[in-house]
Amino acid sequence: MGAAHFSNERVFRGFLVWFCFWGLLCLTCAGRPSVSKQNFEVHKHLKRLNKPAVKSIQSSDGDIIDCVHISKQPAFDHPFLKDHKIQTKPSYIPGMLFDDNKVSEKPKERINPVTQLWHQNGACSEGTIPVRRTKKDDVLRASSVKRYGKKKLRTVPLPRSADPDLINQSGHQHAIAYVEGGEFYGAKATMNVWEPKVQSSNEFSLSQLWILGGAFGQDLNSIEAGWQVSPDLYGDNNTRLFTYWTSDAYQATGCYNHLCSGFIQINSQVALGASISPVSGFRNSQYDISITIWKDPKEGHWWMQFGDGYVLGYWPSFLFSYLADSASIVEWGGEVVNMEEDGHHTTTQMGSGQFPDAGFTKASYFRNIQVVDSSNNLKEPKGLNTFTEKSNCYDVEVNKNDEWGHYFYYGGPGRNPSCQ
Repeated sequence: MGAAHFSNERVFRGFLVWFCFWGLLCLTCAGRPSVSKQNFEVHKHLKRLNKPAVKSIQSSDGDIIDCVHISKQPAFDHPFLKDHKIQTKPSYIPGMLFDDNKVSEKPKERINPVTQLWHQNGACSEGTIPVRRTKKDDVLRASSVKRYGKKKLRTVPLPRSADPDLINQSGHQHAIAYVEGGEFYGAKATMNVWEPKVQSSNEFSLSQLWILGGAFGQDLNSIEAGWQVSPDLYGDNNTRLFTYWTSDAYQATGCYNHLCSGFIQINSQVALGASISPVSGFRNSQYDISITIWKDPKEGHWWMQFGDGYVLGYWPSFLFSYLADSASIVEWGGEVVNMEEDGHHTTTQMGSGQFPDAGFTKASYFRNIQVVDSSNNLKEPKGLNTFTEKSNCYDVEVNKNDEWGHYFYYGGPGRNPSCQ
């Protein structure tokens, strides 16, 4: 009896071991297709984004900048751009009307030439554009291949919203100046460049201008450009030049830089997504960049200029619905993500990490703020307002003088005794 019981128990245990082994094996096998499927999707996405390069330049920050033939850039993956003839120059620049001979002239001098880290190791030739190569790790940091290179929903400041719950749900906080209620055909600003500290990898800190059309619902059109620190997107804490666009409130359309089809670049010297160097220091040298975005009244495309001489490229007019005509709101300022991961407000800095009242060489600023009117002229904004969700975390103060025109200091440290 005892021996038979012992034998049965041993057989039963053996069966359990066999069952568990094969069960685990099956689970492992079942998991394999999803891993290989993800790898396949990532590989396919990388192949789509990383176009064949004429030459590649290794940057000291780890980036690889590919010099891609202008006609092979990611923009032309868009089905509507299949037969698009590249517009090599804008027919208008705000405040100026050029004929065909004059618009192609190089600027006679450039004050404070654009510096990006990759410039130290080479340059792209005319007829090519510099594109920051996307790596496998970049895509894997995103929540999904589909969401890579896209902002999360609800990232635009809502200055007119009276519902605080709606504002706080997004996890995004702002300190901005804005104008609304008119017809705007572009905007310009010179913005101070810093390297704010970001608390966690899934947060970011940026400073930009927004060109907005439509309602703050599902159909918002937005064109954006500025500088950002985004560990999730780039894998480091460097300050980088960026652009963004969407025609459906960040849902399916649009992306950062060249991470989807849309923005057509014509410039061979400036790389979107590449590190800006040097940056401003506290009580030290200050560095700023100028960005102009405007609608070409002849062709209807939205153009971007960086600094005084670098016309970067354009967003074709067909990408947008409301912005196919003009913008109804223009915003300038800072934005951070506040994940409140430890139950407290983030310590992610906006701007320099100082409040506006710290002033020059300490606080971050936007200066010479202007809008483009229907006659393609740069004008000072009328009725400039400010908005921030939590002024004890990040704040904004507008002012005006002869040299800087309309300007404002903005930013803050995030968590502090008054901001928990």
